[in-house]
Amino acid sequence: MTTVTASRLEDTLNRIREAVGPKGFLDDPAAMAPYLSEERGSFRGAARLVVRPASSEEVASVVRLCAATRTPIFPQGGNTGLCGGAVSDASGIVLGFGRMNRVRAIDPVNYTITVEAGAILAEVQRAAAEADRLFPLSLGAEGSCQIGGNLSTNAGGIAVLRYGNMRELTLGLEVVLADGTIWDGLKGLRKDNTGYDLKQLFIGGEGTLGIITAATLKLFPRPRETETAFLGLARVDDAMTLFARARAATGDQLTAFELVPRIGLDIAMAHVPGVHDPLDRPHQWYVLLEMSSSQAASGLRPALEEFLAQSLDQGLIEDGTIAASAQQARELWRIREGMVEAQKQIGAGIKHDVSVPVSSVATFIHGASQAVARHVPGIRTMPFGHVGDGNIHFNLAQPVDGDPAAFLGAQHDVNRIVHDIAASLGGSISAEHGIGILKRDELPRYKPAIALELMRRIKTALDPDGIMNPGKILAR
Repeated sequence: MTTVTASRLEDTLNRIREAVGPKGFLDDPAAMAPYLSEERGSFRGAARLVVRPASSEEVASVVRLCAATRTPIFPQGGNTGLCGGAVSDASGIVLGFGRMNRVRAIDPVNYTITVEAGAILAEVQRAAAEADRLFPLSLGAEGSCQIGGNLSTNAGGIAVLRYGNMRELTLGLEVVLADGTIWDGLKGLRKDNTGYDLKQLFIGGEGTLGIITAATLKLFPRPRETETAFLGLARVDDAMTLFARARAATGDQLTAFELVPRIGLDIAMAHVPGVHDPLDRPHQWYVLLEMSSSQAASGLRPALEEFLAQSLDQGLIEDGTIAASAQQARELWRIREGMVEAQKQIGAGIKHDVSVPVSSVATFIHGASQAVARHVPGIRTMPFGHVGDGNIHFNLAQPVDGDPAAFLGAQHDVNRIVHDIAASLGGSISAEHGIGILKRDELPRYKPAIALELMRRIKTALDPDGIMNPGKILAR
C-alpha cells in the first residue's frame, strides 16, 4: 500500500467531513470509543475518523475520497460481531451505518422487503409483521445488530433449519465498490439466470470486497400457529435420532431444533432471573423444539403430541413439556438465551462456532468433549445450539476454582483440538460468526490452498489497493 503523507491524509479527512456534513462524522475520542471496541472486548481498534453517512451516495463519495489516497475503510454495522471483523486501526476510518436505517420498500405480493444496511434486524422483523409477513432471521442480538452486518457475516440464527441463512434470504444487493462505483443489484427476482450471481461475493465477505448499502430480502407467510416443546433426553445421540424423525414427521413445519446441555440449564437457573427447570427431574440433555404453520387450526398441537408420545414410547425422550401459551413459550426460549448470558458469570471461556454434517453432530460432541477433557482436566464443556443445521456452539468454561489466565493460555491448543476434529468430519471452523481477525490465521490450515488462492484473486480484482476492511479473512 502506497504511503500517504500526513498532510494529504488530513486533507482527505477534511473532504470526508464536508461530504457527509456535521452530523455524518465523529472525531471526539469519547464519541468514537464505542466504535473501537469489539463485543467481547477481545479486540480494540483505533481510527482517524468515524464516518456515519446518510445515503448510498454519501458512502460512494467517501469511498472515492479514500480510494484516491488509499485510506483503509473499516465498515461497521451494529458492532455485535464476535470475531473482530469490524475492528479498525489507526490507518483508516470506521464507516458506520446507523443513519442509513430506512425501509425503502415492502412488496407483500412479491414477498420482499428492501432495506438499508443500517436497519436494525428487529425493526425489519417489525416492518414485515406490519405488512402481515415474516422476516425469519432471528438472533440474540437482533435488537442491535444491523442488516449490513448480518449480510456481511452470512448470519444464521435459530430458524436456519426452515428458512436458511442470509444467503438464502437475499434476492438483491446494492453495493459500493472499492473505487466508489455503486452497483445496483436490488432485484426482487427468484429467477435470474444471466451469468454470475454477484451478490454472493459480498454476502459473507465481511466488507473486504465492497460495502453493502441496501438489500432486497425474502419475506414469508406470517405464522398463525406455533408450538414449542422442551424435552429431556438421556443421550445426545438420541437428540439426533429425534431430529431426523421430527423432520420426517413434520416436514417444513419444524422451525427450530436447539440442543441444550444440563450444565447450560444449571448455570442459567443460577445466574439469570426468571429461568427455571420446566421438567420434574434433571436430564443430561434437552431439546428445544419449535413447529409453526401459516395456517390457523392447522393441527400442529395434536401432531406434536402424537410425535412426542411415540418418542417417549421408543425411549428417545425421557420427559417433556409443551408450552400452553405464548408466555410459556417465551419462558422456554429464555432457557436457551439465559445459558449464553450465564456463561459470562462462571469464569473464563473459550468459544467455538463450528459446523459438521447433521449426521456427525453426536460424533463431534463426544470426540471433542473427550479430547479437551484430556488436555485440560476439569474443563466444563457446553455444546449447544442449532444442531438441526449442524451448527454447534462448542463453548468451554474454566475448571471450577481454576486459574482464568492459565485456562486462556491453553486456548490455542484447545482451538486446534476442536477445529481439527470438526475438519476431520467434513466440517467448518466457522458456521455463522465469520472469520474476521479471530480465525484469520487458522484459515489456511482448514481451507484448501486453491480456495484461498481464488479468494485472493477475487480480492485483488475487486479491491486492488486493499482498502476494504484490510486484514480480515485474508492476511494483508
